[in-house]
Amino acid sequence: MQFMEADRILCDKLLPGLRGQLAEIPLAELESEDSPAIEMFRAHGGTNLLVPAGYGGLNATALEAARVIRALGALAPSMTVATMMHHFSLGTLFAVAETIGTESGLEDILLRRIVADRMLVASGFAEGHSGRGILDPTMRAEPVDGGFLINGSKKPCSLSRSMDLLTASVSMPMPDGGRGTGVLMLPADTPGVSIHPFWSSFALAGAESNEVRLDDVLVTPEHIMQPNPEVVRQMDKLTTTGLIWFQMTVCASYTGIASALVDKVLDRARGSVSDRAALAVRIESAAALTEGLARRLMDGEVDNDTLATALVTRFAVQDALAATTSQAVEMLGGMAYIGSSDIAYLAAATHAIGFHPPSRSSMAGGLVDYYAGYPVVVS
Repeated sequence: MQFMEADRILCDKLLPGLRGQLAEIPLAELESEDSPAIEMFRAHGGTNLLVPAGYGGLNATALEAARVIRALGALAPSMTVATMMHHFSLGTLFAVAETIGTESGLEDILLRRIVADRMLVASGFAEGHSGRGILDPTMRAEPVDGGFLINGSKKPCSLSRSMDLLTASVSMPMPDGGRGTGVLMLPADTPGVSIHPFWSSFALAGAESNEVRLDDVLVTPEHIMQPNPEVVRQMDKLTTTGLIWFQMTVCASYTGIASALVDKVLDRARGSVSDRAALAVRIESAAALTEGLARRLMDGEVDNDTLATALVTRFAVQDALAATTSQAVEMLGGMAYIGSSDIAYLAAATHAIGFHPPSRSSMAGGLVDYYAGYPVVVS
């Protein structure tokens, strides 16, 4: 079996034609701010990869998703990183809807339309903000006649220009005078929603990671899911499940990006046989760790222990990819580095895995406490 053959075959089976179309476009164009890759992803049905079959989706398993995401990451890093947030957002919506039940009207009004129209869903959850929990609300709702006024922003927010729907956690007033958390679902063209430049780096510029602002956005109660007290415990489980899925997709995405460099080394037979074998072992180890986490998800293991495993997997993969990237760039050689911007670009894009939450430093104490017998707490 050739390098990444299983991933590519599965990608072609579930999203026929997408890899071939992406492969025809130079990497620099795919990674530019005006990249066509995200719309290609939509056109080929990638938006419905993880949607349950009952809603008309492709119903990919966690293992299938990990392999497809890796295959796409090797071709179009920005698209893969951006749509990783779509998978996270959509998975959260379907899980929340199932937990709350059909009383919200969400199933018939929104979810089936998302699937039928191949809508792209952006995430406005508070990941990436220093000193803030990754799911803490960055947006605030205040009651007014007819609904709520929403104010706040998310930066960076991937898929900012292509999104059809924005999902976000929002701070809600509670009857007891305190604040609770709701899940906002907002059409991207709602008055008061605006997009502002934020991402200045050339790396992953095609992910559309700009600032999304909400200024006095008027929404009706139907735009916000507010779980009642009876399902709060289930919501905590959904949060844990979402965090595990997120770490798995992060690992799969960036393993794919680094795999593109390894593929170049193997294809050009650079370095000694021993060095090439060592490089393949390292990248396949990262893929195997990711797939191991996916299999735990498929087995329904979504407890605190698996969350700890997800974090360990993420940091182990992060280390493996750093070493893989450095070795692959060196083996490809100076003339290859000088002759094309692709090698430098892939190396820079791979390093972005370290910027996704939670950071290693923020979780150091939590992991040490976990191995002392306490539940791991993501911060």
